[in-house]
This record gives sequence, C-alpha cells and structure tokens, in this order.
Amino acid sequence: MGGSIEIGQVLGISVRVHWSVLILAALLGYNISWQVLPLWVPGRSTSAYITAGFVGALLLLLSLMIHEIAHSMVARRFGITVQETTLWALGGVTEMGTPRSPRATFEIAASGPLASLALGGTALGGAVALRPLHGAWPIWVAVLVWLGAANLVLGLFNLVPVTPLDGGRLLQAVLWSRTGDRDRAERAADRGGRTIGLLIVTLGAILLFRAASQGVWLLLIGFFIAVTAEMERRRAVFGSALREVSVADAMSSPVQTAPNWLTVDQFLQTSAQYSRHSTLPLLDHDGRPSGLVALHSLAAVPIAQRSTVRLGDTALPLAQCAVAAPGEQLTEALDRVPTSSVKVLVLDDGRLVGIITNHDIVRIVQRARWPPLRML
Repeated sequence: MGGSIEIGQVLGISVRVHWSVLILAALLGYNISWQVLPLWVPGRSTSAYITAGFVGALLLLLSLMIHEIAHSMVARRFGITVQETTLWALGGVTEMGTPRSPRATFEIAASGPLASLALGGTALGGAVALRPLHGAWPIWVAVLVWLGAANLVLGLFNLVPVTPLDGGRLLQAVLWSRTGDRDRAERAADRGGRTIGLLIVTLGAILLFRAASQGVWLLLIGFFIAVTAEMERRRAVFGSALREVSVADAMSSPVQTAPNWLTVDQFLQTSAQYSRHSTLPLLDHDGRPSGLVALHSLAAVPIAQRSTVRLGDTALPLAQCAVAAPGEQLTEALDRVPTSSVKVLVLDDGRLVGIITNHDIVRIVQRARWPPLRML
C-alpha cells in the first residue's frame, strides 16, 4: 500500500504501517481519554487520562496487527505465499497468494476474527480478575475493559458475511464448497458487500443530517465496504480470466536481454538505445539468466563509475526474481510476485524462454472479455 513504511518483520512477514494510522491513533486516544475514562473512572487527572488513552490506542493497534498476522500464519500453513501485512486507518490488509480450496479460504478468513475474539476475552478476563484486588476501579483496569470490548466488537463485525470483511470470505468458502463454483461464490459475496456498504452509507448520511457524529464513521465504513467490494468483484473477474491459463500461453517470447558483463557505459551507448522495456533480464557468459536490471537504476550510477560498473552489479539477483516453468498455471506464478509490477522470468531447464509482464496480463484479460468471432 502506498504511503506506508516497514516497521519490522514477524515470522518473516514484512509488517508495514500506513500514515493514516496516525489519524486512527489520534481518534482512538481522544475517544478513550476524553469520552470513556472520565465517565468510567471519574476524578483522575488530565495527564492520567491522556496517558491511559495513548496506551489503550496503541494496544488496540497491536490487536489489529495480531488479527492480520493470524491470517498470515494460517495462510502459510496452507503453503500460500504471504508478501506483507499493512496496518491502516480502517484496519489491516494482508497481501497473500490465492487460497486453492474452500477449506483454506474458510480457515484463513476465520483466523482473524477468532484472534480478535480471543484477545477481547483475555482482556476482559484480566480486568475481571484484577478488579477485586483494588478498592477503587484503577484506570488501567478500565483500559482493559475498553480494549476487550473493542476487540469483541472488531471480531463480531468482521464476521458479517459480506466482502471485504472476513465474514464475506467465510461465505465464499461455504458457497464454493456447496456449489463447486468459485467464481459464483465470489460474485455472491461481492454483491452482498456492495449492497450492505451502500445501506451503511445511507444510514450514515441520515445520522449526519441529524447532526449525529456517528454518521461520519458510518459513512467511512460504508464507503470502504462498497468500494472494496466493487474492487473485489473486478479482481474476481480478473482472476477468472487467468485461472485456466498456463505460463506458456501468457509469456512473451523471444525475450530482449542484455549481457551481465557489459559496463553501464557500454550498455547505454549500444543496447539501451534500442530497448523497448524498462526492465531487462541479464544473461551470463553461458547464456543463462542471472537477474533483472531496471534501466532507471542505471541513472543512479555516477558518471565517473559507469565505465567500470557492470550491469550485473546493479541488477536484482535471479534468486530474488519471480520465476516460473512453462507448464505452471499462471495464477500460481503470479502468487509469487511480491509487487503489483509483474515481472516473471520463465525458465525451462535453466534457460530463459519467456517473460510475463503487466502487458501480457492485460492482453489475456482483454482476450477473455472479447473472444474471437466464429463463423457458423
């Protein structure tokens, strides 16, 4: 997700935070410090409320991250590649490959809400256990109650059976299992998401018209559900078009390449002038692929060093590139692509036989939408 920064890794999964989390943290902190705690635990100092509110907001953000990590851990158990998890203002997003069975879809979807419900129960249980130890209700016990309630609401809300919520994935899994038709199951959940999202937007607009502040949140949530459900519908159409396509059918061949031993200067004065691509595969002296070089990265090489720095020195090594065999399914190969900019090297017995880029994917989708006319 654009505008996010990596804050670390959990079990090898990149964890990122979007800038909008600052807005979410501020809103949560304000809600706890000025609306919840003064009502539940009156008579405390302003600094105590603010500190407790800040801690409560951070704990809820951590809970959201645990919710997403739970999805990732179960996905990995099914052998699905997980690229990264990003926390943003309306929750979390985990980028992963596509589940191959209704069971995998169901268990991955269920893991997030179950984690939230478990966290909620733990927080409330801790508050209940600690409360009798004190004569007055400590402010941090109140924070535990708020945190527990928030996690329970989060877990239950995510079980609503509409896309893009986890409940929508659960619905997809059940319909997929019963009908055997994955595309039909996805369409059903997506339609429900768009409908529910628009209803929530309408309710939010009514409340806002009546000067109720809750209308703003409902507008945001409803808009998010409706828009994301539409995006999921398009993604489902996209995935359906690619599902039966092999890597060999999708790849472009022959592939324009460059020798990895050329210096940057030599390349810029020769091959670069005739290149129609922004990224080129490199070949070693034996004619085997050694990596990918992005032409824009060559501009970062100082002019004084271009006569000595070789293309291979600036390239992404083959070990870090997405590769596939000609006989693989295209969707399986795309699950291994870590970014939205598709670059898949197709290797047959270690030799480069083709490449798949965004242009090839667009071509396949267009071909699926507009099949060739057949004479009767």
